[in-house]
Amino acid sequence: MKVLVDTCIWSLALRRRNKKSNSIVEKLDNLIDDVRVQLIGPIRQEILSGISSQQQFDKLKKYMRVFPDLVIGTDDYELAAEFYNICRKSGIQGSSTDFLICAISSNHKLPIFTVDDDFIHFKTKLPIELYSG
Repeated sequence: MKVLVDTCIWSLALRRRNKKSNSIVEKLDNLIDDVRVQLIGPIRQEILSGISSQQQFDKLKKYMRVFPDLVIGTDDYELAAEFYNICRKSGIQGSSTDFLICAISSNHKLPIFTVDDDFIHFKTKLPIELYSG
């Protein structure tokens, strides 16, 4: 089964290496080795944003090209808006990208690999699965 890998996981693996991230990076490496990583354009954009060196940007862009983007459809965007409304009514805040990730997870039956605690809150109201490895 494919796994939708969130920006924070990529960031730990690609930008920061520390002891805390080692097990997370190992899980990502295993997903990559098993060709189970799923990526969407908005996550790709977040990964590539904020890189000040053009050389680093080009290197990372080339590396990330190995992972094709899942096509995002109208139904994904509509469900993301619905998920936003559901969570907002319950006092749960999130970004548009976070709710798009949730919608894609739900529509495509993809668990989300993240360390962003917001998704724990989303899971109380939305039909998403979180990847634990």
